[in-house]
Amino acid sequence: MRSFINYLTAWLRSISRPALIITIIFVAALVATNYTLGIERRLRALPWHFSIAGFFAFYSVVLALVWGLQYEWHKTPVRQPKLLLLLGLAPLYFALKMVHWDLLALLPAALHYPWDLYTQLVLQLPLKLVLLIGFCWVLYRWGVFSGDGFGVAVGLTRKNFSALPYFGLLACTLPLIALASTQHGFLLVYPKRKNLAYLHEYAHPVWPGRLSYEISYGLDFLGIELFFRGLLVVAVVRYVGQDAILPMAAFYCTIHFGKPLGECISSFFGGVILGVLAARTRTILGGLIVHLGLAWLMELGGWIGSGLLHFQ
Repeated sequence: MRSFINYLTAWLRSISRPALIITIIFVAALVATNYTLGIERRLRALPWHFSIAGFFAFYSVVLALVWGLQYEWHKTPVRQPKLLLLLGLAPLYFALKMVHWDLLALLPAALHYPWDLYTQLVLQLPLKLVLLIGFCWVLYRWGVFSGDGFGVAVGLTRKNFSALPYFGLLACTLPLIALASTQHGFLLVYPKRKNLAYLHEYAHPVWPGRLSYEISYGLDFLGIELFFRGLLVVAVVRYVGQDAILPMAAFYCTIHFGKPLGECISSFFGGVILGVLAARTRTILGGLIVHLGLAWLMELGGWIGSGLLHFQ
């Protein structure tokens, strides 16, 4: 854990203070605007093709502005063609991820309600992960980023990895999750498995369906770590060093706009911490431990909190 603190203090000493302060103000303004006017909600409500275009434009503007701050205050060389290609295509992938994929027409005709809806729900996130891996692989083959193999290039490596400090970091979040589990806004969102409520009268026992859903839900966090800490930090460090962290954290915060306010705010600072660790260790496995652990702990907290609420 001491090494983690050293990494963070070293990053704070090296980062441009004006860029950091202005980025925080910019992100705070975005968060305030979203929770007042509903940026994410309005974009999701559009027809799917306009929704993709809207998310792509929004994410592109956020990345461009925060990268502009890095250049203005730290003279970060962001004009390299391969780096620009990566930063231009990254918002497109996440825009595609944000919309609902209607898979019903692709499922067997013999699959009827509720199993058609359940299958579509459980397949969504794994298929989006497959798309991300394909996207990263194409960029790797084009030479946009490199390493000693594809896995190393995006941080999927055990080199420089020690699991214990990350479990310690995860343990530090337990009081916050316990507190959040008592909040109405949190319980409106968690546990996510409440999305399976329609399945209860059809599935006996219901636990296999819940387990499959939680595994699918967990795979999404592999995708999140691969995209934000793998693609936008580990793969970009070779171009700009640790200046990759702030743009990633700002982008990462915006994908939490549909979550409870506290979770959204903390995502920026969590993104910075995980970004610093990924930049220094060049692995995303620790971030995956923290992120996946948080996800399932919030599921557990939501389940316990909802149970206590009903009991009262």
